[in-house]
Amino acid sequence: MQKEFLNAIYEIAQKDKNVLWLSADNGNDFDMFYYRDFPKQYFNMGIAEENMIGVAAGLASYGKNPFVYSAGTFLAYRTFEFIRDDICFQKKNVKVVGFGSGISISMLGPTHHSTEDIALLRTLPNLTILSPASPKEVYKCVHAAYEIKSPVYIRLEMSNEPEIYSGNCDFQLGKNNIICEGSDIAVFSTGSIISEVIIAAKKLKECGISVEIVNVHTIKPFDKNSVLKEAAKVKYIFVVEEHTIIGGLGGLIAEIIADENININFKRIGLNNCFAKGYGTISDVRKENGLNADSIFETIHNSLKEEK
Repeated sequence: MQKEFLNAIYEIAQKDKNVLWLSADNGNDFDMFYYRDFPKQYFNMGIAEENMIGVAAGLASYGKNPFVYSAGTFLAYRTFEFIRDDICFQKKNVKVVGFGSGISISMLGPTHHSTEDIALLRTLPNLTILSPASPKEVYKCVHAAYEIKSPVYIRLEMSNEPEIYSGNCDFQLGKNNIICEGSDIAVFSTGSIISEVIIAAKKLKECGISVEIVNVHTIKPFDKNSVLKEAAKVKYIFVVEEHTIIGGLGGLIAEIIADENININFKRIGLNNCFAKGYGTISDVRKENGLNADSIFETIHNSLKEEK
């Protein structure tokens, strides 16, 4: 995902000199290349994320289009007040890009896991939230964010995420994508964990269960109609997310179900009022927390057996 993000922002910066790159001393090679090619469009703000957000808001006040880039935990949590007051309240044209969303920085543990960022940031007015599921979708999200002249938060993962699109990625802001059509149950998911959902759906199909997979790349504004359509079509809605189930995508969909007084079986699969356990590869940590394909299959299959 990071590679496609960097390719997209590089293309945009070549065409628009007002696009600025603000780094929190991230220490990656791209910072060096970007500074080499766009020295007047690069600012290393050091490990001072709150100040970086404030500076970005100030630059936006003068017609600049700053992209702020750092670990999602440091942006969503450490700088929340600054995102709220300096960017969202003022409706400044700042793009906040947090890498390492979910548990993709799996080697460093909960201090580096962005597993509460959706719950926290979707409360903020004027903020668009994008959560791409694959490299192709990242590229489309960055270009879409550039066209939005107001605050945007993009959550990126960084563990060599697989591509879920065999052809072109059909991206429309605020419009969910159907990745796999089915008639028995619907599974909503966001981020690269959808690749685990796709594998689980194949196993469920072998058991005679038809699964519709809904990819949510835009958390806000949210495609409410997709929930209404699925609720009218299937018997059970599941949500799978690499995030706390409290206030995340599952919480968002639960709010719609409650507000619309929809009578449907519903279950959230994610981190249930806990931090992710374990360290290691993304596969290891997903398995330990019940978020790999086998675990997702077992949870859905058992839930359907209990319902019968």
